[in-house]
Amino acid sequence: MDKNFYGEARHRSILGAILNMAGPWGNNGDNGNGGGNGGGPRNPWGSPAGGPSGGGRKGASSLEELFKRGTGGGFKGGIPKRPGGRSWWPLMAIAFVILWVLLTSIHRVSPQERGVVTFLGSYSRTLQPGLHFSLPTPLEQVTKLDVEEIRTIDIPEGESEKLILTGDQNIVDLAYSVRWNIKAPELFLFQIAEPEETIKEVAEASMRAAVANFTLDDTIGSERSEIEQTVEQNMQRLLDSYGAGVVIRGIAIKKADPPAAVNDAFKEVSAAQQTAQTYLNEARAYAQQLTAQAQGESAAFDKVYEEYRLAPRVTRQRMYYETMERVLSKVDKTIVEARGVTPYLPLPEIRKRAQQPAITTAEGK
Repeated sequence: MDKNFYGEARHRSILGAILNMAGPWGNNGDNGNGGGNGGGPRNPWGSPAGGPSGGGRKGASSLEELFKRGTGGGFKGGIPKRPGGRSWWPLMAIAFVILWVLLTSIHRVSPQERGVVTFLGSYSRTLQPGLHFSLPTPLEQVTKLDVEEIRTIDIPEGESEKLILTGDQNIVDLAYSVRWNIKAPELFLFQIAEPEETIKEVAEASMRAAVANFTLDDTIGSERSEIEQTVEQNMQRLLDSYGAGVVIRGIAIKKADPPAAVNDAFKEVSAAQQTAQTYLNEARAYAQQLTAQAQGESAAFDKVYEEYRLAPRVTRQRMYYETMERVLSKVDKTIVEARGVTPYLPLPEIRKRAQQPAITTAEGK
């Protein structure tokens, strides 16, 4: 006998037992008109109104027909069968495998990325930008890394202090940043366990080594650029020896101050030093001005001496005239040429005497 026949007979026996049980509508074996339960409500599982009263089997058959129409012949769980009675599971498994292979074997690498391929966890190769194929996961896995992105590490993080000892036994509070990017993605992934933490520690060590060669004034002053270049070179050399696979793009010192506890006093000292330096610069400028003036007078005297050697009498007379002109131009003069001349009226002297009372009155007020 067919297994479907036994299954259908079993379902029918179970449904018949359920329908023959007494319920709120009375005995299911009645004819649907309430005759068997003393006028109780009508059984909804019975035959339709006006139909033949054939007992419980007629009501059960209508319910079985509903299940047959809904399930295609007998109530069966699971996925429907294919034509010919074969299952859909093999086709679904094949489709899943094909989809899995397509999704895990085709890779598109962007121009700024590189793809690192591992075969069963071991490094296999590096994919350049473009479309590539690989074995499906878990045989091969592809990790994409952006090798053009400039990453930044700030030291220290937040507003905390980073105190470093200088070459003159002073302490400076430094805050700086490290810019870097990936050069060799396979080394970056597998050579060092924690690349970013390693870069941070190397930066701190290189900064302390560089600042130890400079004084406090140089560190917070004009030598910042030299310190940055020294730290960058030391970091790159040390990371290359580790095989980190990164490139240091630059060091930027964002803050270089004395510790907060002595910052105010240091500012006062710096202000006094700047004032002293200003006075020194003014004194040097005045000294240079006097030196230039003396050199100019000496050069003029040398020229006069050369002329005096060539014509002593003429040069001596010209020097006398020039000296008298320079002296007499600053004093009042009275010149009387001969006897019988009208007496000289000292107009400049009268003018001075007229101006003196006005000056005295102004001072008294």
